[in-house]
This record gives sequence, C-alpha cells and structure tokens, in this order.
Amino acid sequence: MTLAPSVLAADFGRLEDHARQALDAGADWLHIDVMDGHFVPNISFGAPVMRGLRALADEFGAPLDVHLMIEDPDRYLDAFAEAGAATITVHQEACPHLHRTVQAIHDLGCLAGVALNPATPLVTLEEIAPDLDLVLIMSVNPGFGGQTFIPGSVDKVRRCRELLARTGSRAVIEVDGGVAPGNVRAVVEAGADVIVAGSAVFKGDVAENVAAFRRATATKV
Repeated sequence: MTLAPSVLAADFGRLEDHARQALDAGADWLHIDVMDGHFVPNISFGAPVMRGLRALADEFGAPLDVHLMIEDPDRYLDAFAEAGAATITVHQEACPHLHRTVQAIHDLGCLAGVALNPATPLVTLEEIAPDLDLVLIMSVNPGFGGQTFIPGSVDKVRRCRELLARTGSRAVIEVDGGVAPGNVRAVVEAGADVIVAGSAVFKGDVAENVAAFRRATATKV
C-alpha cells in the first residue's frame, strides 16, 4: 500500500514541518488537494503553496500527487507541472474533452489521473482507461476533509479493478475520503494501490497514525 497523506488536513501554520513528520514516519507521497470554490464548495490553495513543499518532497523522494478539484483544469496544468507535480489528476466531471486533457498532462511530463465522484459511474472511464496512469475513486463527496467513508466505495474499487483488467490498463487505483486504519484493509483488499488520508494522518500523533495504517494492512501469517 502506498500512503499519500493529504496536506489539506495539515496545520497550515507549520505546513512543511507537519508534512515532514508524515514523511519521517514512512508516508510515501504527498497528496495536494486543490479546490476552487466552484467545482467544489471550498477553496484550498494553488501551485505556489505546493511549490513550497517541493524541496521537502525531493529530499524524501516523495512524489507530489496533485488532485485538481477545479473547473477548467486545462488552464492550470502548466502551473502545477512547473511547480513539481509528479501526477496530475483531473475530474471526469470537469473535463468535456477528457482525452485531450490526459494527453496534455502527459505532454508536460507528468503521470495522468482521472477522478470520479461517488455518484459517477465507472463506465465513464471505459474509453480512456488504457491511457491513464491512475484512477482516483472518491469515497466521499469532494470539498471538505474529515467526512465519513461511503461504504459502497469498496465495491466500486473492486469493479474498477475489473474494468482496468478488462481494458488492459496499467493504472493504479487511488482512494480518497474517509479512509482510516479501521477500514483501510477492506479498501486495499478490494484492489486499491494508493490510500489518501488527511485527518487520519495529521490529527493527533502523526507517526502513530502512519504506523496504524501499516499495521492495519500488514499481511497476517
């Protein structure tokens, strides 16, 4: 399991230090949630804040995993690529010309992901799946941290794994929203490769929280 703490849940007054705690504890990626107040009912931050984490990410060899919850994401792909994004994920619901957007992300030298809101069916990825590096299954409605995991997301992850196999896609599956040590094992066993966790990592003892995720997904002998 790749663990990607969402810095949206970190203490912005000490963002770099809080992110460092997660990486020191063994987190793998840093997940960057970008919100515009239009596509989702919240505003977070943009490329300049992410750029401030680039040196830390490079120090640990931790990819910056950018999730654009914004309208017309094509306008900002260059900025996030320049700021150091390894992966740029856009929402299927925000991209009328999704193939063009995915191609543009690849042309910038980044891995390309597509996210689906909880009510968006997997069939919308049928044509684009072979071109993707990552599929992000939202297990809460996007916009705010700390929400409760939608139980049906486990089956959606399982069906996404089947779709990727059927279409010959090598994309990894990322799950974002309400995942915690108490439910992460079911999500991983359903086929998730990457787990995004915000509050479950940054609220309380960061090192212990990361360790709890590792214990929950450790192979039992």
